[in-house]
Amino acid sequence: MEQEHRDAREQEIVRRIRNREEQALRELIDLHGGLLKAIVYRHLPGSLQDREECLDDVLLAVWNHIESFDVERNSFKQWIAAVAKYRAIDYQRRWIKERERRIGEELDPDRLNRTDERLASAVLDAEDVLSKLPEDERKLFERYYIEGVPAKELAQDMDVRESWIHNKLSRGRKKLKRLWTAGKEVHGE
Repeated sequence: MEQEHRDAREQEIVRRIRNREEQALRELIDLHGGLLKAIVYRHLPGSLQDREECLDDVLLAVWNHIESFDVERNSFKQWIAAVAKYRAIDYQRRWIKERERRIGEELDPDRLNRTDERLASAVLDAEDVLSKLPEDERKLFERYYIEGVPAKELAQDMDVRESWIHNKLSRGRKKLKRLWTAGKEVHGE
């Protein structure tokens, strides 16, 4: 009895979609929305936004292609399940192509070379400026910023207060900024 009621409801939904009654899509969602969502979520990795967009596209495809539904070949439930599956697979293919495109851009040799050149230039500039600091300040900077030694540990090693380390680093940053800015002005940058 339940199946007969469901079949009659599906037939009514199909008739109303063919007559372009938008309310029929809402009833389709009420009846089979969970099925459509499960199919899309199973076949489409990615964000919730992508999945929701795909679900909207499934409903649009049902709306636009309802004339291709043939009750002699499939039940309505089977037909919309197939529509959902193939739309999700299409979205997955697009998602994979987009990801490959982005990875290809990231791995573009010219781009990598430009990035490597800029990084090498920045490292040389930083080394040049650091070399202008007195040796004890330069070593403090290297240990704290490059090696990642905590200020507390540096203070213990040097037998000073941690606040002295932070003050020394602060003064050193100001000195480096002046040196860096002066170097850029000399080079006309």
